[in-house]
Amino acid sequence: MRRRSYFLCLALSLAAATALAHDWPQWQGTDRTAVSREKGLLKSWPKGGPRLLWQVDDLGGGYSTPSVADGRIFSMGFRDDDEVVWALDEATRKELWSARVARANRGIGYGDGPRCTPTVDGDRLYALGVSGDLVCLDVRSGAEQWRKNLPKDFGGRMMSGWGYSESPLVDGDRLIATPGGKRATLVALDKKTGETLWQAKVPAGDGASYSSVIAADVGGQRQYVQFLGGGIVGVAAADGKFLWRYDRPANGTANCSTPLYHDERVFAASGYSTGGGLVRLTTQGNAWDAEEVYFTRKMQNQHGGMVLVNGYLYGSNEGTLVCLEFATGKVMWEDRRPGKGSIAFADGCLYYRNEGGTLVLVAANPQKYVELGRFSQPHRSDKPAWAHPVIANGKLYIQDQGMLLCFDVRQR
Repeated sequence: MRRRSYFLCLALSLAAATALAHDWPQWQGTDRTAVSREKGLLKSWPKGGPRLLWQVDDLGGGYSTPSVADGRIFSMGFRDDDEVVWALDEATRKELWSARVARANRGIGYGDGPRCTPTVDGDRLYALGVSGDLVCLDVRSGAEQWRKNLPKDFGGRMMSGWGYSESPLVDGDRLIATPGGKRATLVALDKKTGETLWQAKVPAGDGASYSSVIAADVGGQRQYVQFLGGGIVGVAAADGKFLWRYDRPANGTANCSTPLYHDERVFAASGYSTGGGLVRLTTQGNAWDAEEVYFTRKMQNQHGGMVLVNGYLYGSNEGTLVCLEFATGKVMWEDRRPGKGSIAFADGCLYYRNEGGTLVLVAANPQKYVELGRFSQPHRSDKPAWAHPVIANGKLYIQDQGMLLCFDVRQR
């Protein structure tokens, strides 16, 4: 009997571990690539789209993308005069808690609410409000553990007037954020206490943009790569030392999309008639160089992000969906049918959300555009659909201002 109980407990534990293996605990998923490793998902959508499991309303307005971790769903919103982080139970959809971040700042451009995706790390959660309020909260209760304000504590400034939009990065014991400005362009904080570990001074003193930082191991050195107001930079993870920069993909209005790193190369792109470029990172002694491999006008990616799948780059080029060969920038195909939108990848398919609200499933096929289904999101708000799609534990999550929708995308 004890042996049977042991194997039952083991099976339940393995099932729980499997369920949690496909969480989406931060911006663009587990490793900030917008690529999910989940399998067993639908390869096509029926007419009308996948089954809507549930909808929760009145969560608070904004453009944040949700995160999913350990049985909970987290996001942000403006509720009356407050900017808040909220948590739902993944199984029951009941609100577990909400925590105030700051007073709702509606004076920024598109002042409908926050833009940050909360970052979940064990029993802590990290979120950044539009006015630069960085908070660490207890995952279970929402109780505040520590806070900083990027403009007040670090002299931070934005490149333009749409408010802080970064989703903080947790890397080991560090919390990385981007105040912008000359004194502390990027900062590393002790994730448990909020104590400042280092302040990175980028020579040009760029303002913060609307992108989120990534970590990369390049030539044996760990770096943080960020798209700032004037260009893409790399700083040393150990002490924040400035290493390199590449300015060509930047525009003077808003640099939004997260850079991509692969095989000692970085790709970054922006909209506003700009485009994207690939650089190869090399070092001689202590000196780093970012050598341009190519630049293309065929990836004018404003804020929808890009994904790299098997050597091919997919993303919005203003009004089209485009596929580029990552190594060369060669255009493999482009198609106007999906329109301008945001992107994620899972189980061979691109999940694409048009900013008007239509969702499209596309095969990650570098040879041609193959559409596998589309549907119009029900109960659309009158605001742009800028929150990115999230795929977690067999479900597709779509946030639209104060509404969260959950669709079943598992194969049956």
